[in-house]
Amino acid sequence: MESHALLIAASLSAGTLLALAALGLLINERAGIVNLGAEGMMLVAAMVGFATAFHTGSDALALLAGMGAGALMAAVFGLLVIWLNTNQYAAGLALSLFGAGFSAFAGIRYTQEKLGPRASFEIPGLADIPLLGPALFKQHPLVYGAMFLTAAIAWFLYRSRSGLVLRAVGESPESAHALGYPVRRIRLAAVMAGGALCGLAGAYVSVIYTPLWVEGMIAGKGWIALALTTFATWRPARILAGAYLFGFVTMLQFHLQGQGVAIASQFLSMLPYLATITVLVLISSNASFIRANMPASLGKPFFPGS
Repeated sequence: MESHALLIAASLSAGTLLALAALGLLINERAGIVNLGAEGMMLVAAMVGFATAFHTGSDALALLAGMGAGALMAAVFGLLVIWLNTNQYAAGLALSLFGAGFSAFAGIRYTQEKLGPRASFEIPGLADIPLLGPALFKQHPLVYGAMFLTAAIAWFLYRSRSGLVLRAVGESPESAHALGYPVRRIRLAAVMAGGALCGLAGAYVSVIYTPLWVEGMIAGKGWIALALTTFATWRPARILAGAYLFGFVTMLQFHLQGQGVAIASQFLSMLPYLATITVLVLISSNASFIRANMPASLGKPFFPGS
């Protein structure tokens, strides 16, 4: 019973970092921008967040610093693809490669360092409920924050005028421009907001999830978050559900190893990525379904007055 509660709790925690990054990428893609640099942004944010926590002792400042690092990198990407009309896919890949190299270089100083004791959290009264208490009510506040953020983004996209404008920019930037909306500035704001969430996810990894800094510690989670947006057909609630599913698959390998299941550890380590590939293959088998849900101008440059 206790092991099952720990598995659920670990799955929620692992799913949170995927949800945060994927929600950021969702905002990008709803505005018509594809950012393949999530992995690099998360790595730099993880390094910056860990360094901030190490020097200040404040997790809150570390998470904010990670968000700032992600937003800054996204702003550079936005200037390249929105104002200079460079190829979004090439610029995103360059951002990812830059982030991996820069974080490795700048993070050498912190490789052997450790953070102080981590604070524990629980919801009084609810945390003592058998099974559900340890599984659901002893989480870091950011786990619940991701759930709230999912609802807030869904409301923003489908219930607010600003969200309608953002979706219009992603569906038909020429029409939005003709109506007087500043398409480029809206897209840049969306890209920076998405970068901030990717940065928050990266800082969460190094400060909360596994409080240490190791080169390449994001380990492909940025790419899984990118796949999640397609898996969820660009819907916030589905992103959260998908993130928890992938979080469960990720933690299942450690649970099975702890239970002494005789399965090769290499195969268990492959499970999250096998699940990602399998889901993408199944989703992509229905091309019409993808086209019906994806923003019409996704990945296409915008030329004002064209």
